[in-house]
Amino acid sequence: MRVKICGITQPQQSVAIASLGATALGFICVRSSPRYVTAAQIRAAVTPLPENIDKIGVFANSSIAEIKQTVVDSGLTGVQLHGDETPEFCDQLRQSLPQVEILKALRVRSFEHLEQAVIYTQYINTLLLDAYHPQQLGGTGQTLDWEMLQKFRPSCPWLLAGGLTPDNILEALSQLNPDGIDLSSGVEVKPGDKDLDKVALLFEKLGTSGVSSLK
Repeated sequence: MRVKICGITQPQQSVAIASLGATALGFICVRSSPRYVTAAQIRAAVTPLPENIDKIGVFANSSIAEIKQTVVDSGLTGVQLHGDETPEFCDQLRQSLPQVEILKALRVRSFEHLEQAVIYTQYINTLLLDAYHPQQLGGTGQTLDWEMLQKFRPSCPWLLAGGLTPDNILEALSQLNPDGIDLSSGVEVKPGDKDLDKVALLFEKLGTSGVSSLK
């Protein structure tokens, strides 16, 4: 199972989190976010990482040209779209960046949102389901309605996000079977500053439960 830790801002933390067991790291490319990092900062954070760690940039309503430039400048291996991007936009981006993983994040509030998620699956590589918040795009600490997701079986891999912490991760995984999990605020001291003790605790709990973080 993939384990993505999102909202990395410090190069030394990226190395430490990867060494603890993360298979993917997320970097926020949305200027309004308190976790925003520049392409140069991302490059500094990903350069010392092993090649098998996914480096994913999070964008919201950016142009394809802007996303492509950031990918080139920073060394990202994946692009997560967290705005109002249409399936057509996702398809165009995937054609523009054929070697890069395209993830679409959807903030789920109802079954209608899940039905919308299915539409995206043919245009992307991976779905990410996050908790709905009227103002914030992510990192809200709010959880999804896990019961609503129990019969969700998309045709592409999907990651569970939204308010996950070391304390509730086993409960979530006892109800759901995602291809991966995504944590941000649940392992932070403050936005962008990860709590490495919480990250370590997360992998300790995953390990004792028999959940592997290997791809």
